[in-house]
Amino acid sequence: MFRFELHHQDAGTAARLSTFHTPHGPVQMPAFMPVGTQGTVKGLTAQQIAATGAQMVLSNTYHLALRPGDEVVRDLGGLHAMMGWSGPILTDSGGFQVYSLAERTVVSEEQAVFRSHIDGSTIELSPERAIAIQQNLGSDVAMVLDHVVALPCPPEQLREATERSIRWAARCQAVAQRPDQCLFAIVQGGLDPVLRVDCAERLASMNFPGYAVGGLSVGETPDQMRETLQATMPAMLADRPRYLMGVGRPEDLLMAIGLGIDLFDCVMPTRNGRNALAFTDAGPIRLRNLKHQRDPKPLESGCPCAACRHSRGYLRHLFVAGEMLGPILLTIHNLTYYQRLLAASREAIAADRFAQFCTERRAGWSDAG
Repeated sequence: MFRFELHHQDAGTAARLSTFHTPHGPVQMPAFMPVGTQGTVKGLTAQQIAATGAQMVLSNTYHLALRPGDEVVRDLGGLHAMMGWSGPILTDSGGFQVYSLAERTVVSEEQAVFRSHIDGSTIELSPERAIAIQQNLGSDVAMVLDHVVALPCPPEQLREATERSIRWAARCQAVAQRPDQCLFAIVQGGLDPVLRVDCAERLASMNFPGYAVGGLSVGETPDQMRETLQATMPAMLADRPRYLMGVGRPEDLLMAIGLGIDLFDCVMPTRNGRNALAFTDAGPIRLRNLKHQRDPKPLESGCPCAACRHSRGYLRHLFVAGEMLGPILLTIHNLTYYQRLLAASREAIAADRFAQFCTERRAGWSDAG
């Protein structure tokens, strides 16, 4: 039901061309997942998401457990039926909320206890509960519950959180029961290369069908992220999907692909799209800038998305006027841009020219304004 095929590794880098087979279809990797936290990529229908080239989407365990409730999702036929999305879905476990809602969260060995950001009620999220929620959601890939901490972090606190993440992974594995749901483990360890490698090796011995690198993009520099991945990747199993959680900028994706990462998610294309910033091969375009007021050009020549059927001047007008179509169109454009970038990366890997491809793309990413 689940199968990972490694087709080719680029001759000059560790970039990999592969296919991840799931019950809801294959994912050609490297791949980028749009973030649909609450069962929706903000502003877009499932058909519009698919039209961007997206193969797989991500939703959030914590948020869906609050609203509408995981049992409600189950009774509506599961997340695929509720969303109207026929492709694969990955659900994160709520571990990131341990970090992002830290002021509302108390973590013990047993579980994380949250105060709801909606009404202040208490939510208890143990490894067992995280898996039960995800089984009700019916995602193709479920993530283990992990303990994410902010960076920089005191060494003892970091080690304690990493050890707890390994123990919680074992508890998740022990209760996962759906044969049509695949469980990925998450490598933690902050910026400590020794801790990262130790965590990766111990999780590898537990034989999960997929592995993620978590706990990055939480305050470290791009150089620190790269150094952490360089240390971690050799310890990660080569015959499983490798997923970098919550990353990131187009340049971060290319860096990580070159080190052997296969799968990504990030709110960056959608959040920036809602705030009038468009990604292009010439760099980011900030549409609120006055210089775009009378610009008849599309965002990007040759881009097939709905936004690029319009002028920059019209798109700017939508944002200045507060029209909802502006954020929708730029969300579509940015997701299309990310999917085009990943498709071009796959082509470059197949042709053994990924390093050259990265050099060419980075040279083009000046600030387009």
